Amino acid sequence: MTTATAAVAETGREGRRTAVLLAAAQAIVGSAAPIAISLGALAGQYLLGPDKSLATAPVTGFNIGVALGALPAAAIIRRLGHRGGFMTGTIVTALGGLVATLALFQASFWLFAFGLCVIGVGGAFVQQFRFAAADNAPPQFKARAISFVLAGGIITAILGPQIVIYTRELLAPVMFAGSFASILPLAAVGALILSFLRVSAHANAVTEAAASDARPLIEIVTQPRFVAALFCTVGSYALMSFVMTGAPLAMVGCGLSEDNATLGISWHVMAMFAPSFFTGSLIHRFGAERIVATGLVLLIGCAAVALSGLALWQFWTALILLGLGWNFAFIGATAMVAASYRPSEKSKVQGFHDFALFGSVAFASLMSGAIYNAWGWTMLNWIVFPVVALCFLALATLKLTGLRAAS
Repeated sequence: MTTATAAVAETGREGRRTAVLLAAAQAIVGSAAPIAISLGALAGQYLLGPDKSLATAPVTGFNIGVALGALPAAAIIRRLGHRGGFMTGTIVTALGGLVATLALFQASFWLFAFGLCVIGVGGAFVQQFRFAAADNAPPQFKARAISFVLAGGIITAILGPQIVIYTRELLAPVMFAGSFASILPLAAVGALILSFLRVSAHANAVTEAAASDARPLIEIVTQPRFVAALFCTVGSYALMSFVMTGAPLAMVGCGLSEDNATLGISWHVMAMFAPSFFTGSLIHRFGAERIVATGLVLLIGCAAVALSGLALWQFWTALILLGLGWNFAFIGATAMVAASYRPSEKSKVQGFHDFALFGSVAFASLMSGAIYNAWGWTMLNWIVFPVVALCFLALATLKLTGLRAAS
């Protein structure tokens, strides 16, 4: 074996090790997200008076936190390296869980929304896991590395909702406080896992120092491939948040139990992450654009099922299709983003991307509550169609641009 071959093999092994650790951390620390999302609106209703129109504001707070945390998280990770940066994120997540718990004891709606915002800032670090896995993987393993990290969400899909079910009344008579208090030990376990990362601050500094080939941000983000990818990441994630945020309210509003609503979110999160074991391979075989298009078709299927009726199976089936559509569309589009920048450009591009992404997701979650209260569950699902059409238009424009460049 030549020295070059040995180096490539070692890079591959290290990339896989990093992906495994980040997947494990995603499974544990990532469980804070389904706790916040599945209980945010219900706890908001619990804390509000007769007017429930702001019930989804805490979930919006969570998404705003992810958006606001995107650029600072990227800067902290660049400064401290992946291990130090990600462990800092677990501290922020724990602090948010503590604030949310105290807010429930004080029956303070806005303090609770702020607590979820802080949890969201911690979530911004978790969102960087997928990019870290891609950055530390050889080119042929990048899409698989992203998929592998997101596959950790399968455990999240089980762990988060089960924590909600078994801890919701743990600190009775204060409803939901036990669930948010559980975020603290989750963050501690996540920090322990992340402490085994071998990606040093020096390695990141070397990459950033080689900035002689770095292009201006405006040049990168106006590339046709990046523009199409951003449309599809924002469209798929915003729709997922938009429909998912309103789903627990709609289920409870139709007379179904809170446990049914929580289990519906569990099935949804499972569908979001279970395909991740093979999504990367599908992208490698068929191309990212085709997988994104498949995900968009599944999102249309979600809306069609949701519009067909209000039975439990229809809610759950719609949520499962929503999760599957998000997986294909979001992972495929993320792979497109990862292919659009050079190593020396990664921090600024990733920070810009996640700021735009989660700013849009925050707006979508806020609009979910307002539209649900004004026009109901049906209107929430009709809105899926024009957004998916815009994403298809972005993909078609990219395809035409490629054909013109080739001719």
